[in-house]
Amino acid sequence: MKYIFKVLLTAFAVLVIAKILPGVQVDSYGTAIWVAFIVGILFSILKPILVILTLPVTILTLGLFLFVINAAMILLANSWIDGFSVSGFWIALLFSIILSFFESILHKIIEKD
Repeated sequence: MKYIFKVLLTAFAVLVIAKILPGVQVDSYGTAIWVAFIVGILFSILKPILVILTLPVTILTLGLFLFVINAAMILLANSWIDGFSVSGFWIALLFSIILSFFESILHKIIEKD
């Protein structure tokens, strides 16, 4: 039940970011739920693999390459989901940073309950 609530909160965050950030479009709340679900799966399955494969670059850049990995996964979700559009790499990078910020705040609120 908690996982479903987290996905719904992430979908809400995706909608809010799409309203704020030019270059990001989400057609509906259902699309935002799909984005939250797919991004969650990508971050839990694909990100650890990519982090291990790019560990030397990540160490060399003092962890900043992790932002590039996040943006790449947002662009991958962009190509998989109809109704979700990100205009470019830099917008995807900014989107992933803002989404991480919103998720950390929302998940801290959930954890307190």
